[in-house]
Amino acid sequence: MAHPFDSLVFITITENHSFSDVFPEFDPSIPLPVQLSAPDEKIELSGLSNEMILAGILTVFAYDRDNPHLEYYRSIIRAVYPSVRDEMTEVAVMKIKNGDFNLAEEIFLALNGLDPQDMQTVLNLALLNDERSDNMRRSGLDDEADLFCENAVEFYRTAIAAEQPMPEAFFHAGLFYLKQKNFKKARHLLETYMKTETAETEQVQARKDRALQIINSISSSELDDDLFKSAYDFINMGQEERALEQIRLFLEHHPKVWNAWFLLGWALRRLKRWEDARAAFIQALELGKLAGSGIESAYTDICNELSICLMELGETDESRKWLISALEQEPENTKIISNLGLVALKQGNPEEAAGFFRTVLEIDPNDYIAREMLDQITEK
Repeated sequence: MAHPFDSLVFITITENHSFSDVFPEFDPSIPLPVQLSAPDEKIELSGLSNEMILAGILTVFAYDRDNPHLEYYRSIIRAVYPSVRDEMTEVAVMKIKNGDFNLAEEIFLALNGLDPQDMQTVLNLALLNDERSDNMRRSGLDDEADLFCENAVEFYRTAIAAEQPMPEAFFHAGLFYLKQKNFKKARHLLETYMKTETAETEQVQARKDRALQIINSISSSELDDDLFKSAYDFINMGQEERALEQIRLFLEHHPKVWNAWFLLGWALRRLKRWEDARAAFIQALELGKLAGSGIESAYTDICNELSICLMELGETDESRKWLISALEQEPENTKIISNLGLVALKQGNPEEAAGFFRTVLEIDPNDYIAREMLDQITEK
């Protein structure tokens, strides 16, 4: 894929050119960036438009932060395109909804270059990288997911460290660390959100309700215990045996915390201890039902992990049952649909399996596991 910077050129325009009337405080000694439609496109001054220069300036903001003329370019954009932030943010949000993450990122990076102190744009970049990380993880692209996750961490850090506290940043950062199983940090951020949020709207009240529910859940189950966090970290580092030591110590004091049983099952499943892992996941589901809240967001993950164990134990009908249950909760969860394809293969139904993998690719064309499995089926 061509990079926008590949089709960017800098040109010097004479003082008597018509652009001197368009751009305030025009300085003919400073070259203007021009965004071409293709790297090899020929350019003539007669065919030059304001839009090509404005697009070129935005590309500089996004990818050339060391350019010595940034302030001059910023003055042009602010004068000629004063509503750029609001209009381009709307476009970026629409691109995200349509799955065009690359263009959305380019827009947000350009806005960040225009005004690095605009913390709303920094938060938008955090949210975008957060979502892209989840998207890559669902596609089985863990290395790419980790990269976007690291980017999200940096943008969240910048947003929550803003001189003027931005409550929304604390809320979303709290949810981000909740997914990372860093319950201590998630709790702290959500408590900070509750203290700093002063707006009174339906959306804000919904956020407050959710934040309070999470805080209470973490507190009542003592999920911010260091043993829990270290167990999660050990699993991510591939040190499952050490993770088991930590999570069992936690369970000695908190035997009814469903999250801990899920973590136990996850470590056991990675060690291919299918029977023990199955028992742990079933216990997580049973305790989660008794808890009455909190398990909803993890239900599909537990069902998926449980189904993998059942698949490996040869209980394909039972595995399929749990996957269907998960799919009812999240109809477009590609991980669940892919595993339904694997179950179909184990049951000797390659045509049905191919249908599941095609569905995955319709939802996410980048899912390499589904593509690989479909290729294997069609080759036979």
